[in-house]
Amino acid sequence: MIVRTLAEAEKTERCVKAENGNWQSVRLSLKEDKMGHSFNITTIFKGTKTHIKYANHWESVYVISGSGKIETLDDGKVYDLTPGTIYLLNEHDEHYLYGGENEDMVVACAFTPPLSGKEVHDENGVYPADLD
Repeated sequence: MIVRTLAEAEKTERCVKAENGNWQSVRLSLKEDKMGHSFNITTIFKGTKTHIKYANHWESVYVISGSGKIETLDDGKVYDLTPGTIYLLNEHDEHYLYGGENEDMVVACAFTPPLSGKEVHDENGVYPADLD
């Protein structure tokens, strides 16, 4: 059994911050934990816009607190994100993720295949397939 806390993980290399300052992701479970997925608590900072396309991963995202928006690039649809909302990137959906106008948004994210822990978005919004 593995037991760890968010507070502990925030003080380690499991806390990954975007170079552009848009988000912070605390990777609570990773590939090395051998669960078949990884699990993060991510903060999307208010007033930010992040381009994302997980070409190598599927992601499920559940909004815990705060608010934001997601805009799909294929069709231009915009969805409000509020606590209790989940979105599933089941088709490697290219999108923009927006932090709230007045508040940060905190989300829980599960990735398949699991992240190794060092991933940040490249110039196309993609995480690499595997860093190990």
